[in-house]
Amino acid sequence: MVNLSTIYSNVTQGPILDNTTEIVRVTVLILIVLSFTVFYHWLAMIFHVYLTSPHLQEMARCVLFIHMLVNDTLYLLISFFMFVSSVYLLYMPVPVCYALSTITTSSFRVTPYNLAIMSIERYTAICYPLRHGETCNVRWCNYMIVLMWVLGLVPNAVDFIAMNFSVSRDFYSLNMICNWLSFSKNQVQSTIRSLVLILSFSMVGLIIGYTYIKVMMVALKISSSKSSAFKAGKTVLLHAFQLFLCMTSFSSTFTEIYVRNNYAFVPSVNFFFFMCLPRFISPLIYGLRDNVFRKHTQNICTPICLKGP
Repeated sequence: MVNLSTIYSNVTQGPILDNTTEIVRVTVLILIVLSFTVFYHWLAMIFHVYLTSPHLQEMARCVLFIHMLVNDTLYLLISFFMFVSSVYLLYMPVPVCYALSTITTSSFRVTPYNLAIMSIERYTAICYPLRHGETCNVRWCNYMIVLMWVLGLVPNAVDFIAMNFSVSRDFYSLNMICNWLSFSKNQVQSTIRSLVLILSFSMVGLIIGYTYIKVMMVALKISSSKSSAFKAGKTVLLHAFQLFLCMTSFSSTFTEIYVRNNYAFVPSVNFFFFMCLPRFISPLIYGLRDNVFRKHTQNICTPICLKGP
């Protein structure tokens, strides 16, 4: 996750910090906390619906959606902790920092993988409806979740091996301000990280594009805008939009290159808008659009609204 490491490494460097920078940073922290409040309130409702509705626990798309929420929650919590620790110069043991960095980078990669699997599930439901129930079941979802995390963790294992060729034994006994860039010790690691990100997002983009085309071909044959195929096509298109939100994190690199020399608060703003905000918005949009979860959450919210203050 090159972009996140850039933010962490730059957040305490560059122009001399002034009052404006500190005000912006505090404002960003407040915005993140407020966003967390809304996000976790929504998360609590979704989990309540899921855990109290056994039939939802048997639906593949619901299982994958819940996994996406858990993954985004894990990513947001640890990333926010690492961001705050880097801003306020909190030192921690190298093994702890590396473990946290491994979780965030793996989680970052798992998100697009999850979107690809969700698109495949919709593709199977529309193009092979008779095989959907047999193929895309809970066991299949569990296998896919394990596969996602294996694909997410393997690059970190390779990175760890490559790093150990360039560090001494006492490196792991040190304390450091936690940022992923501190573990980049040679060119091999940088090459591996770049290739993994390029291949991951390219592969996911191709899968989403392919499934969207196939689903829309079925929808055009049916020639009904209210058909399940058209709805599935919109869902796959939503996954493409979610993938785009994930990829916006890379744009912060360019803003920092051309702007941060004049404005020290740029990394803090980037962290909120490019790293956190897409994770807050994406599950919210998907949950509101999904008929099953929208209906159940409305049933939860309606009595609360009727009671009033």
